[in-house]
Amino acid sequence: MSLKPENSSELLIDGELVPGSAGTFDVVNPATEEVIGQAADGSEADMSAAIAAARTAFDTTTWSRDPAFRATCLRQLRDALLGHLDELREITIAEVGAPKFLTSGPQLEGPITDLGYFADLAESFEWETDLGRAEPMGIANDRRLRREAAGVVGAITPWNFPHQINFAKIGPALAAGCTVVLKPAPDTPWCAALVGKVVAEETDIPAGVFNVVTSSDHRVGALLSTDPRVDIVSFTGSTATGRKVMAAASETLKRVFLELGGKSAFIVLDDADLATACSMAAFNVVTHAGQGCAITTRLLVPREQYDEAIGLVRDSMAGLQPGDPTKGGTICGPLISAVQRDRVLGYIELAKTEGGVIETGGGRPADKEKGFYVEPTLISGLDNSARVAQEEIFGPVLVILAHDGDDDAIAIANDSPYGLSGAVWGTDPDRINKVVDGVRTGTMGVNGGIWYSADVPFGGYKQSGIGREMGVAGFEEYLETKAIATPA
Repeated sequence: MSLKPENSSELLIDGELVPGSAGTFDVVNPATEEVIGQAADGSEADMSAAIAAARTAFDTTTWSRDPAFRATCLRQLRDALLGHLDELREITIAEVGAPKFLTSGPQLEGPITDLGYFADLAESFEWETDLGRAEPMGIANDRRLRREAAGVVGAITPWNFPHQINFAKIGPALAAGCTVVLKPAPDTPWCAALVGKVVAEETDIPAGVFNVVTSSDHRVGALLSTDPRVDIVSFTGSTATGRKVMAAASETLKRVFLELGGKSAFIVLDDADLATACSMAAFNVVTHAGQGCAITTRLLVPREQYDEAIGLVRDSMAGLQPGDPTKGGTICGPLISAVQRDRVLGYIELAKTEGGVIETGGGRPADKEKGFYVEPTLISGLDNSARVAQEEIFGPVLVILAHDGDDDAIAIANDSPYGLSGAVWGTDPDRINKVVDGVRTGTMGVNGGIWYSADVPFGGYKQSGIGREMGVAGFEEYLETKAIATPA
């Protein structure tokens, strides 16, 4: 596939690839600001039709009761998508602005391969458990527990890691026996639309089991939260929007999974290799222009090493300048849109008004006339009460803070409405374990440890969300439990 302005996509509703009732909307390359094609613009009527198809498929087919068939279909999908890697890679770089090197991992190839994990899980999972005999009120009963698919899943996904987040919902939901309506972000519709096309044309997934509705209108996705035909809403995005999803879903008491924002702390202890830790902190925050909810965006260093750490991070950021995402050596690509770029720049200006010092970066790159780029930026001179230390910026912006020992570092890390991710660098295992135990967060990396994998549950504490995605815990988000008793 060669991307041209005439490129367009379709919706997938009830097994058919169809145009959007609302026409089309432009797909923009964030690295060039060019319109590279159109996506089908789904309407509320399209969404209602997709929900109806998913409801019918769940209620009238054997999909939810045939784990072996589901496993076969997921492996078909994985293998078919692997056959489209070149096309998918081009689309991902073009519409997401994802650096090419990430498409060999969490931006593309990793999530596709992960579908195999959920296929295996569908086959190996203990769907029924024998609880043995009991005699309530003197009556002997044999009891068992059965795990069953929860129903129709409305999946609402963001633009920053579209394949990873789409498949983290699609994989376990389908493996569990649910049917799915996927509403991707308007910024990255093609990543989802191509999956819909592959499902329709290259797998045995029955009509209505998987549906894709792309749309420029956020109200279309909001229908998934209110429609009584939907049993679960699985949402990844901002905490502010997550609150609205949860409130809307409460009217029908549907189950809600939320993976929301983060302001994660990168804690450096005084016995750590400061240079290596600071280099890694800089690399983390500029990767994909900082557009990741689990990226560590607060760097906590010992107060006596504060000035040295500033210099080390500044030097590292100097070698990680924004570049063309199609080039293999690019780490920091563009932000997704002009709106997001201006939001990040607004936070940098806010830091100045709060008394912060812009140690490096702070604006748009001088050598980039086009593209939604922001320079890697280091902010010093603030404490943890500053808004830029409390609020999620979602850009290549790192706030460096001083701590006065391990207990103080833990307290600063926890002084946040979020609890999604974190990192600690040090030498003494006992001190490291104390930090790991003390920080209230869903994931922690120790000395560069990488927790991301298909079998590792991902999610957060506090306002970073509800529930877990990936792993067995993420799979079980899409199951109900039925207790069955039979007279002995």
